[in-house]
Amino acid sequence: MRGGARTVVLAAMLLLAQAGAAGAEWGWLGIRIRDLSEREMEELVIKHGIDEGYGVAVVEVLPGTPAEAAGLRAGDLIVEIQERPVVEVRGLQRVVGGTAPGREIDLTVFREGGRRHLQARVGAMPAEMVAERIAAEFGFAVREPPDEQSSDRPPPVVAAVAEASAADRGGLQVGDQIVKIRGAPVASLEALRSRLRQLSLHEPLTLTVVRKGEARTLRLPPPLPPAAAQ
Repeated sequence: MRGGARTVVLAAMLLLAQAGAAGAEWGWLGIRIRDLSEREMEELVIKHGIDEGYGVAVVEVLPGTPAEAAGLRAGDLIVEIQERPVVEVRGLQRVVGGTAPGREIDLTVFREGGRRHLQARVGAMPAEMVAERIAAEFGFAVREPPDEQSSDRPPPVVAAVAEASAADRGGLQVGDQIVKIRGAPVASLEALRSRLRQLSLHEPLTLTVVRKGEARTLRLPPPLPPAAAQ
């Protein structure tokens, strides 16, 4: 992800089957996860003598979450969900995305050289985190403007853009100031988050940004295919 070298760690705020529709409820487990490197996958096979060298690493388990209640720990390697292999972060998200909050999912984790089977009850994602998840699906992250002490604060700033994402294809760049979402002004980070929470992942996103003093209108393609008619 552009905007500084850093480990790609995604909050596991996982999509529901109908996620992406405006106003839809989102589910989550409350963990921060990352993909394995090729070296880590090779070490799993060689060091532990297991047939598969795949999984998603748990970086952090947030307190008071479904993941904590299920017994997940930082350092766990999630290798199966609902008896299906987990090979990447996005795959785990999509499978959990088909599980509504309140329902249980079966997880297999690799811990201390052995396998453990856990059950987790999917929860509803806290509202303050939904905007972060939607922005991540489009492929960008935002932050507060740099001058936090000014009474006339500038608009929120794009902090990172994922390569080959909808945001990248739509022309969004790190440092852009977002001033409008679909024509509606966003004068603060909280206003931007409020607008983001109303978006559908099945529809394009129009942003007005200020870049080097010039206003530009960008159209980001939808990260998910069009929703099927009901």
